[in-house]
Amino acid sequence: MFAKLSVASLFLAAAVFAACASPAAPAPTESPASSPSTSSSALNVVATVSPITSVVENIGGTRIDLQGVVPEGVNSHTFEPAPSVAATLSQADLIFLNGLFLEEPTLEMAKANLKPGASIVSLGEQTITREEWQFDFSFPKEFEHPNPHLWPDPILTLRYAEIVRDNLSARDPANSDYYSANYDAFAARIASLDAAIKEAIPTIPPENRKLLTYHDSWAYFAGRYGVTVVGAAQPEDFSEPSAREVADLINQIQTEGIPAIFGSEVFPNDIMETIAAESGAVYIDELSDDDLPGAPGDPDHSYLGLEVANLKIIIPALGGDASALDEVDISPVFEGASNAVYPQ
Repeated sequence: MFAKLSVASLFLAAAVFAACASPAAPAPTESPASSPSTSSSALNVVATVSPITSVVENIGGTRIDLQGVVPEGVNSHTFEPAPSVAATLSQADLIFLNGLFLEEPTLEMAKANLKPGASIVSLGEQTITREEWQFDFSFPKEFEHPNPHLWPDPILTLRYAEIVRDNLSARDPANSDYYSANYDAFAARIASLDAAIKEAIPTIPPENRKLLTYHDSWAYFAGRYGVTVVGAAQPEDFSEPSAREVADLINQIQTEGIPAIFGSEVFPNDIMETIAAESGAVYIDELSDDDLPGAPGDPDHSYLGLEVANLKIIIPALGGDASALDEVDISPVFEGASNAVYPQ
């Protein structure tokens, strides 16, 4: 059920990571690749949600064949892969997942169809420790499944990129310098994004640095950048909130003076419109958890493009100035056209 937490407890719960987080030990069944590919052809790589596919694309560039398997714009928590996805997974040398219980049906299918010598790499478990797991409104602690949305925090996403680089290089040492160069360029982009966020967030009036969303994807971002996630409408079972929970949210918005609340294209919701109308807040339903802007091949169709687009919506709605984000380069870090496929 939805659990309302105080602002103070949210701050205590938020994990503030160092700029380069130390990796946690990988899950035993999801070890990083350790042996080079025996084929002279490009590595066959599979990724799940589109932000992860974008990170893998930026590091692998034109030297890998990359296939995403979770269509953009779907609820990745409830996505069930079609039987045809098994064939794609069975051909992969490397399979990159977010982990932290986000893509369980896809993970089970990958394990059942893993070809000899291939590896499943769960990024989340290698990026934060169990002690750093966040539990909140849509992910209560009693269910023991943490909030898996690490990628809105760009520093955690950089750790994802590091893991991708290391696994691609271990499988394909002949191209390790290429993967390292792409990682270095991506790290520079992340540094630029991080600096822009640190410039933009303080322009929001302190009393407005509060996020209330339909589905809570911002827990790790909030802890890093001094924003408080004060609530989320969606209960842990992905159903609709009860009348009592809706009333509590309306009261919370009015009490805390929250100027805007946020939904997304994946979770269009009449209840959020009702909450906004009753509370006096503005309802904005344009955020995206993992549906990249533009179309595949467009410069803004990237993890960086997703991050910048979301923040250009959130920051002005809360009374801040997002212009610092205009300077962030969101295009691919490599030259040439990749073979990445993003299912739509």
